[in-house]
Amino acid sequence: MSSNAVNTGNLVKNEAVRPSNFVRDIILQDLQTGKYNGRVRTRFPPEPNGYLHIGHAKSICLNFGLAIEFGGECNLRFDDTNPCKEETEYVESIIEDVRWLGFDWQDRLFYASDYFDQLYAWAVQLIKQGQAYVCDLTAEQVREYRGTPTEPGRESPYRNRSVDENLDLFERMRAGEFPDGSRTLRSKIDMASPNFNMRDPVMYRILHAEHHRTGDKWCIYPMYDFAHGESDSIEGITHSICTLEFEDHRPLYDWYVEQLGIHHPQQIEFDRLNLTNTVLSKRKLLTLVEKGFVSGWDDPRMPTLSGLRRRGYSPEAIRTFCSRIGVSKTNGIIEHSLLEHCLREDLNQTSARVMAVLDPIRVVIENYPDDQVENMEAINNPEDPNSGTRSVPFSKVLYIEREDFREDPPKQYYRLSPGREVRLRYAYLVTCTGVVKDPATGEIVEVRCQYDPATRGGNTPDGRKVKSTIHWVSAAHALDVEARLYNDLFVSEKGDDENENTDFTSLLNPNSLEVRPSAKIEPSVKDAAPFTRYQFERLGYFCIDKDSTPEKMVVNRTVSLRDTWAKIEKSQKAAV
Repeated sequence: MSSNAVNTGNLVKNEAVRPSNFVRDIILQDLQTGKYNGRVRTRFPPEPNGYLHIGHAKSICLNFGLAIEFGGECNLRFDDTNPCKEETEYVESIIEDVRWLGFDWQDRLFYASDYFDQLYAWAVQLIKQGQAYVCDLTAEQVREYRGTPTEPGRESPYRNRSVDENLDLFERMRAGEFPDGSRTLRSKIDMASPNFNMRDPVMYRILHAEHHRTGDKWCIYPMYDFAHGESDSIEGITHSICTLEFEDHRPLYDWYVEQLGIHHPQQIEFDRLNLTNTVLSKRKLLTLVEKGFVSGWDDPRMPTLSGLRRRGYSPEAIRTFCSRIGVSKTNGIIEHSLLEHCLREDLNQTSARVMAVLDPIRVVIENYPDDQVENMEAINNPEDPNSGTRSVPFSKVLYIEREDFREDPPKQYYRLSPGREVRLRYAYLVTCTGVVKDPATGEIVEVRCQYDPATRGGNTPDGRKVKSTIHWVSAAHALDVEARLYNDLFVSEKGDDENENTDFTSLLNPNSLEVRPSAKIEPSVKDAAPFTRYQFERLGYFCIDKDSTPEKMVVNRTVSLRDTWAKIEKSQKAAV
């Protein structure tokens, strides 16, 4: 195991019992019948042409999770067969994301480019068997010859070239004699097949492009459909688990390995993840990055794993979410609120509580000693009895949330207002005695209060009732914070199911980011490292951003405290 990898030996048993699904049932049956000699080896095969997103997390958890459960192995293999779109940056980000999710491939890190020589040799074998030929049709002509769903395709005029001519042309393609797009190597299967993937698909195309690993060694590159099954075979994969869009490709997957007479993995397809209020298409995500709609792949509004990590998501929450949504053979769309519900469940148990004020208004306690500072004992996490307590400084001048004060309160408003008493969390009961306004604008700039010294810790020895408790920070001790409040990236719930004729960028939420530049936070978080998660009491869960500096902390709102999915679950249970 590499020094940077995460030990996943106990990963499954440390989480909720995994529900059964049809993929798991297939593996169980194969183990019972002795297929593959009782081995289970899966793989996660991303193309390094972008950053991983939450949809990939489902595949990662499924492939690695099944291997762990059955004592098998899962490889990480990069499908790097298109040098025009792939970059080392993407490779490194994918490695980081899979590790962050909690999975380890040990020494089984592979690349399709590792197999280019073998793939070429197998292509030559198919040519010699009369099952592949060099075609001079252009890409547009190939599409024209392929036919329609109701009409069979037409054979290429180059389909019946001799084996010797095909071998010569294919070798010259490899030698770089021909320009891009001038020739391809195609499989000779069935131009009348009802499955378009079997109508003489392209195996190799000419691309004079620098590859991020092989440099300029190759100017022909295999298509995914040819490289996929053969790479699986080389690695001894038993169960090649793909999303449903590859279901129609399975006959081609099988055809290649059968004609070559090599180890034959079983391809199994499952439903891809679609989420409301976001998109998971790599093409669309790349557009958001390249056109500046977001700050980068790790923008906290993005559904990428790096974006979710920066926003404050935990790998445990994502794994729980992937387990709960299950695996099926029918594509659907999952409510984003379920993902947030899984996140709240985890953060509620693991995040320390602190007090922060996002929109501060100054409060002066008139009868509190000018130079006195008290340390109030605050609970770090009521859900964790071992989390202990911390000291929070309290002084004459405080900040509270502007919305926690109303000079002219509406009905059923129980927070601070003239003549009303409230409890300051962990501190004292205070009563508003007046306000100070800006003479020029009339805006309230300060609230004046009196405190009751007998109510330290928020206690009421005389038993009087106080309807509201509000949070606060000491003005003299508070840290300056820029708080970034993130909302749904899209106003439409349809996500990738939106009509393709609609410009998806027109559906971006103009209020997906709100910035509170003058927020304040208690001093206990002063030395917190980036990505540290907290619950800001009454406000939500927040995470220290990588943009934080010693001069000014930056925090991202991970998720609010409101949990609509929890209410749905509660009502469903009540109905039962």
